[in-house]
Amino acid sequence: MKPLLLHACCAPCSLEPVRLLREEGFEPTICWTNPNIQPHDEWQRRLDELRRWCADGDIELIEAGEDRERWEAGVAPLGADRARRCRACYALRLAEACRVAQERGFEFVGTTLAVSPYQLFDTCNDVLERLAAAHGLTPVIRDFRPYYPEATRRSRELGMYRQNYCGCRFSAVEAAMDRARIRDERKASKK
Repeated sequence: MKPLLLHACCAPCSLEPVRLLREEGFEPTICWTNPNIQPHDEWQRRLDELRRWCADGDIELIEAGEDRERWEAGVAPLGADRARRCRACYALRLAEACRVAQERGFEFVGTTLAVSPYQLFDTCNDVLERLAAAHGLTPVIRDFRPYYPEATRRSRELGMYRQNYCGCRFSAVEAAMDRARIRDERKASKK
């Protein structure tokens, strides 16, 4: 098995990537670095769930640096511009994951962000490719989005905590607005 450092945003999004990467011959070590997740109670809840899942699944978990001040200074000002905000957020988180991977002697690095259909897939992968190259790492980029329904099903079966937004306060507002729009569309179609 080839060791791979896998940045993870939460336990549910890690389920299918870990399974599929193991089938490919990788042995993922999960790296948690998510200073974007707010409020702190949400951050703690996601980390606790990831810790539990990693312990149950015999998966090594590295809790890397969390530079919240840097996130507030470099990402939060981009709040309304989702494309720029997410690119900056991916860069901050994946740079720390790549730093950890290089420091710990990994050759391969990836992220679980590629499982969610709500993420900016191409942007995330572009950021990962650039940062991996700058750190002398090989990015492992897979399109896990087709497995999102399976990850959702499995996480529910396992009784995992599932969040309804990416993590930052801006994504929480955007997700709430999307849910309200969908609800209103359903009501309108019933009339």
